[in-house]
Amino acid sequence: MDKNTWIGFLLIAAIIVGFFLYNRPSKEEIAERQRIHDSIAYQQQLLVEAQQISDAISAEMSQSEDPTPIQQEVESVLTELENEKIKLYIDSKGGRIARVDLKEYKAYGDTVNDLCMFDGEESSLSFTLITSHQRILATKNLSFEPIKANDSTLIMRYYAPEEEAWLDFIYILPANDYIVRYSIQAHNMLQSLAQNMNSLEMHWEQVIPQQERGYNNESKYSQLQYMLVGGDIEELNANKSDSKKETGKIRWIAYKDQFFSTVMIADDAFMGTELESAVQPQYSGYIKAYQATTSVAFDLSGAKPTSFRYYFGPNHYNTLKAYDKDKSSEEKLHLKALVPLGWKIVAWINMLIVIPLFDLFMSWGLHIGIVILLLTLVIKLIILPFVFASYRSSAKMRVLKPKIDEINARFKPEQMQERQQATMTLYQQAGVSPMSGCLPMLFQFPVLVAMFWFLPTAIELRGQSLWWADDLSTYDAIVSWGFPIWGIGDHLSLFCLLMTVANFGYTFITMQQQASDPNMKIMKWMMYLMPLMFLFIFNNYAAGLSYYYLLSLGFTIIQTMIFRWSINDEELLAEMEANARRKANKPKSGFMQRLEQMQREQQKLAREQAKANSKKYR
Repeated sequence: MDKNTWIGFLLIAAIIVGFFLYNRPSKEEIAERQRIHDSIAYQQQLLVEAQQISDAISAEMSQSEDPTPIQQEVESVLTELENEKIKLYIDSKGGRIARVDLKEYKAYGDTVNDLCMFDGEESSLSFTLITSHQRILATKNLSFEPIKANDSTLIMRYYAPEEEAWLDFIYILPANDYIVRYSIQAHNMLQSLAQNMNSLEMHWEQVIPQQERGYNNESKYSQLQYMLVGGDIEELNANKSDSKKETGKIRWIAYKDQFFSTVMIADDAFMGTELESAVQPQYSGYIKAYQATTSVAFDLSGAKPTSFRYYFGPNHYNTLKAYDKDKSSEEKLHLKALVPLGWKIVAWINMLIVIPLFDLFMSWGLHIGIVILLLTLVIKLIILPFVFASYRSSAKMRVLKPKIDEINARFKPEQMQERQQATMTLYQQAGVSPMSGCLPMLFQFPVLVAMFWFLPTAIELRGQSLWWADDLSTYDAIVSWGFPIWGIGDHLSLFCLLMTVANFGYTFITMQQQASDPNMKIMKWMMYLMPLMFLFIFNNYAAGLSYYYLLSLGFTIIQTMIFRWSINDEELLAEMEANARRKANKPKSGFMQRLEQMQREQQKLAREQAKANSKKYR
């Protein structure tokens, strides 16, 4: 280099050194920066950066064509863990539960194999780990070593690259229970994982296989439900695909089928949760696909494990209710909410009357058909006084019909107020209330609705046969045509058809005892249309429900015939006339006198108003 080049380099170096010296911070500035570095604000900044790294997990993990260096092929080896009720298959790849069999149940049409709730890729559970080098690990891609401590405890251990460092997934399966204890505990992982890692992001997916005969009925009762810390039960829409972001703390998340559920219960809470439910196509072999993305607290030091409980089992009311026995209000799980029992008043009828009676009859070892028969009979006996009161009131109205016709003929249409007063006086003297026939229905209708909710979800009906029906929990097709027809489906159910015929018979009997009235022709036509509508509504429902309504209608027809035989219209009319005479001779109370005086004054004012209006428009 020549002299000028050397001089140029030296000048540039002098400028750079001078620039750094000039901008070098003072001791006070250095101390201030150090204080800021150690402040809470700086720590929060680190947490934000860690969260940003965590948010990139899904994208990085989904790029299977370009895997990260830490991903590797992992051999899948299943280890079994079982008790009297369930059998678990736990995979060394991911340390997750890969299959669950319920040993007391079978899938529809399978009399040999235990019911499988999910198998292989039908369920996936993965936690996100952030290494000390800010790399991302998904536990579903890691290799775990099974360590079976005893017949009820299995440890799935992931060994970190650092010496004497590992992560344990611990499964404990108590005897004769559907609950599995599951915990995550670190050991010497402080050098392996990011120091600011105080939570685990969890991603849980599961598709629900079709276990029952009727897709539509099973899908109707399959739903993602969850309980907030505090006891409120929430759910996603069961009739269509749905999603929700929940900012509150969640105690448990349930992936529910019609009769079985997989529930993941956090001992602490799930936080920042996103939930999704997707309806699966008919004939795909699946009902719903569920997924949850959430986070749970994690102690990196290993002093406190992150603990969960799994429930793999039936949606059986008493089984689920038993998990809250002897628990405080804060500890109660309210898993019984997985069994749909209807609106509040209907649910109380189911809990206080229907379920106890049903369980009592089942405990006698009776056939399910006899159990439903006895349940129907007892319910009918309970509401019998109200039904009799309703029928007697209808009979009174029927025998009073000629007298009411006389009142209508005596008063012109414009004398509506006088006509109503005369009619009410007749009712009062005869001891008849027009509303007395409706009040008993207030007692009957909730019971009918309670059974509508209870029987299709009663797991006791599942797999139970009665006559031609091989499973009372689903429809009993006697004719199938292989393609769906709008409103009725691809089959015709015999119990539903018999129920419809019985309903027509009951409607005919009811209409026969009604007085003929040309104005009631449309109403009568509507009454005959209702049974036909029930045929379309209940054709896809459980045969057990149609069987119950068939029995209920049969008992109602018998009751009606007995009531008709026991009540004589002439004797009833004579009784009401005698009652009217007694009331006529009895001094009127002060209240009735004042009421009649007010009515007379009101009528007088109405007549004067009418006269004034007629003069005004002359």
